[in-house]
Amino acid sequence: MSKSLPFTFFQMHPKALLLEWQQEPNLDLLHEINCFKTNIESHFKDICQITQGYCTLLIQWKNELENLTEIKAQLETQFRNIDSTQRHKKSKHWTLPVCYEGEFALDLEELSSELNLSKEEIVSRYSQPTYNVFFIGFLPGFLYLEGLDPRLFFPRKKTPRLKIPKGAIAIGGKQTGIYPSQSPGGWQIIGNTPIPLFNPDKKNPCFAASGDTLSFDPISYEEYQLILKAKNPIQYLTKKG
Repeated sequence: MSKSLPFTFFQMHPKALLLEWQQEPNLDLLHEINCFKTNIESHFKDICQITQGYCTLLIQWKNELENLTEIKAQLETQFRNIDSTQRHKKSKHWTLPVCYEGEFALDLEELSSELNLSKEEIVSRYSQPTYNVFFIGFLPGFLYLEGLDPRLFFPRKKTPRLKIPKGAIAIGGKQTGIYPSQSPGGWQIIGNTPIPLFNPDKKNPCFAASGDTLSFDPISYEEYQLILKAKNPIQYLTKKG
């Protein structure tokens, strides 16, 4: 008897299936979902979009799903075709410059008071970890990052701001992320990066992908302005792997 699947199928729409894992997000699950997504994309030619979450894949087809049993069987085959080579696929590591000063640190003073930490210690604790890119969502290019120091966990705002600046670095509960464009939002803003995070004209509009890692490099206000005015700011985004 074959081992049961770790996810459940839900038909959300005549053209869409949701695959949901009943477990807490973790790196092993992240790699499993990423590999599975790759296999699905290579096997099915009539898919228009796959949207990834912490524990989900929403698969949208171009046409209505007429033979659901057969499609589920094909998905099960693609899942069981994940091999150890895929699971250990090398990812990229990115280092993103961030300024935590003045106008960029909209909520740093409040967090300092509420967390009983100096602003310098918050910046230090925030900049030390290596974060994992779990998925991209909410906005095109918005990176959901895991690895935040538990001492910096802080709830979202009760009343969201109507305009979060482009490039804002933010904390929302146990999560942290980066706003790639101006947007409403309720996360706590502690800094800003001058690096453009999303370019719809490129084949890969977002510089990072699910499964990559990222770290933050604190920079001064003067360094921020220098990068912002550069002809090609993206050159200040460093990559390994």
